[in-house]
Order: sequence, then structure tokens, then C-alpha cells
Amino acid sequence: MAIRSSQHHTTSHIVAPTIKVYEEGARTFLKRWTARRKRSSALLTEWMAGLPRGAPVLDLGCGGGQDAQLLQREGYRVVGMDLTAAFLLVVRAAVPSLPLVRADMRELPFQAASFDGVWAAASLIHLPKADATRVLRALRLLAKPGATLAATLTYGTKSGLLTKGWMPGRYFARWKKDELAQALRRAGWQVLSLRVVSNRERKGRWINVIARRG
Repeated sequence: MAIRSSQHHTTSHIVAPTIKVYEEGARTFLKRWTARRKRSSALLTEWMAGLPRGAPVLDLGCGGGQDAQLLQREGYRVVGMDLTAAFLLVVRAAVPSLPLVRADMRELPFQAASFDGVWAAASLIHLPKADATRVLRALRLLAKPGATLAATLTYGTKSGLLTKGWMPGRYFARWKKDELAQALRRAGWQVLSLRVVSNRERKGRWINVIARRG
């Protein structure tokens, strides 16, 4: 399926630099990420265990599409969404049958009650927390009753642009456990599990969360 673009996606002085880094460094990012990702995410496996095969799911910030492809192979009706065009071109070349949407997650181009599940691995981390909270609220509207959300977010207290290390210029929001739990509840999600993990699929400390539409 061809890539569709949202007509009303927005960028900001915070989000735009991150997208620019990914657009220009997509090949480098995907080569390194693919080499490091030797097995599927434990969180993804846990989340799929509660979803019936054939359910419609959204991969929010699908990147190079590794998780979207796994979900498709497992029998889910998955839609991959990302704002980085270079990532989506890679996915389309690899899996022409996978539905893809190019859009800003702050302007979600889907109808209400469209999905039984939302997978958001390392995508909400690139939004300021106020924006991320609004996205969580919007995702609840896209979710069917009983739908679940699984997400990974960076753990910590200091948010900002990465100034050194691998692919600098990207914005990272860092969350504390109680802070994220409160944001989810305010957005209408019931937290099922929320824990801090270290050096799993990605380096550093992360929060893994699964929540149900409340």
C-alpha cells in the first residue's frame, strides 16, 4: 500500500530537529539498530499475549518496521505510522503489503475506536511531556473498549536535546514512574503493569508500560 501523508501534521523547534536527524541518518540508524536487535522485545511478546490474532493494531512511530513486520507475521492487522519519510520508504520496500501512514502523532489521522491495540516503542519519548500526554488522550479515543497500549519511555528526570553520543540533536523526554502513571490515568488509561528495565532492547534505563483503555 502506498504511503499516505497527513494533511495537518505539525512540527516544532523541539520535534523538527529530531525528525531531521532521523531523515538524514536513517540508513545509519537502521543498520545499527537491526544489528543490535537480535530478538523480539519481551514487552511486545507480553502485550501480544493479551491480544486476539487478527486484531487491528497501530505501530505508533514504527521506524524501520521491524515490530510492525513481526506483528503482521503473527496475524495482526497492523498499520505502521511514522513522521520520518526515510523510515517508511525502507518499510515499503521490504513489505509492500504493510499499510503505512506518514503523520505526526500529535495529529493522528484515524477514526475513533479503530484499534484493539497500540504499540508505541521509543516514540513518545521524542515529544515534550505535555504533548505526549495529549497524544495519550487522543490514543484512548482511537482505541476500542478494552483495547491495550504498550509503550517504552526513557526513565529519568532531565529532558532535552541530546548534545553528544550517537546521533545527537534528538530530543528525549525522561519520565519517572509515578509521573507516567499519573499521565496515563489522566488520559483515561488503566495501568496494568509499569516497571523500570535496564539495557534490554535499548541501552540505558527505560519504563515499560502496558495499560488498558479505561
